[in-house]
Amino acid sequence: MDFSLSKEHQMVQKTVRDFARKEIAPAIKEYDRKAEPMPHSLRRMGELGILGLCFPIRYGGQGMDYISLGMACEELEAVDTHLRVAMSVHTGLCAMTLFQWGTEEQKQRFLKPLASGEKLGCGAFTEPGMGSDVASMQASAKRDGDSYILNGEKMWISLASKADYALVTVRTNPKAARPSEALSSFVVDLHSPGIKRGDLHGKLGVRAGSTGWISFSDARVPLENRIGEEGEGFKITMTGFDHGRYTVAAGATGIIRACLEASVRYAQTRKTFGKSIGEHQLIQQKIARMAQDYEIARLLYLQVGWLKNMGRHSTLQTSYAKKFATEASFEAASEAIQVHGAYGFSDEYDMERHLRNARGAIIYEGSSEIQTLIQADYALGKRADKPLRCELPAYNESDWQG
Repeated sequence: MDFSLSKEHQMVQKTVRDFARKEIAPAIKEYDRKAEPMPHSLRRMGELGILGLCFPIRYGGQGMDYISLGMACEELEAVDTHLRVAMSVHTGLCAMTLFQWGTEEQKQRFLKPLASGEKLGCGAFTEPGMGSDVASMQASAKRDGDSYILNGEKMWISLASKADYALVTVRTNPKAARPSEALSSFVVDLHSPGIKRGDLHGKLGVRAGSTGWISFSDARVPLENRIGEEGEGFKITMTGFDHGRYTVAAGATGIIRACLEASVRYAQTRKTFGKSIGEHQLIQQKIARMAQDYEIARLLYLQVGWLKNMGRHSTLQTSYAKKFATEASFEAASEAIQVHGAYGFSDEYDMERHLRNARGAIIYEGSSEIQTLIQADYALGKRADKPLRCELPAYNESDWQG
């Protein structure tokens, strides 16, 4: 068992860290205060190849592995969550799901411009009133000759107003024996007639990112844009969530690290009662917990990346990583504020922003409660991984970089 990072991993780590620290960190407070998306961050991520890290070069990607994707997400969210969110929805929910389930023709049409950063993608699954009950979604698509007519609304969609394509799951068979068999998935061009979208405002966190809604009113989608077979939408969506949750877990690990590093710096310079606060045992306890949680979260997401590289299912391991890392990141941010005292309560420091940002990840892409149920089902033998008609391709360096 080799826990060392390859030269390629170290290169990805440095490239993404330099980008986030040099180009995003100096301006993030301003955009977070204004609650406005940073106008250049997504474009630069595309130019640097970050959006397409884990796809073969022949599909417009960088030919790197899935571990590299996780490491990039850690570095991005250590600076700000909106960067990682872009990876979750563009790369995880949309492009990786298309890579797994799409035909070769669909990969050429859609995956290549997504992986190259020419186009932006998102995942459009959540609806008003739907929450965690994915099979209950009401947006629908009706077959009409060689196309489908989409109607309905999607809510809480990251990059809704920015994306060019959306991976959308809707109800296509209201008479299906099981609700999960009623769904189908499509790649939808969001510039098509019959589609309206906009941004949501007043969010607690991720204020420098774009979150919004998409409305479909008799929007016509070509048959060739359907991903998978009719009735496979639930399975496709669940695999998309696995990919997205992996990026969420890796990003949350970055928040833990950022809070740990900031707390160590402050504890070594701030003095009370004649000595640095880092010499007080209760401060040491907080820092030790952050350090421990960082190592656990990092190992959990790296395990998922390795399983993906091997072409093995990782739903349970992804659930472990997502639940632990997101909860630990919120705790780390809270404790980092406590270490900084009154300064931690001010946006002069990053901790209050990390706290606000971390809270959302405990809810979206499968709440902690849903992760608990997933883990219990596996532990009790009520759930087991089954082969899928389309599996996520295992990493093959010579093939992906050829």
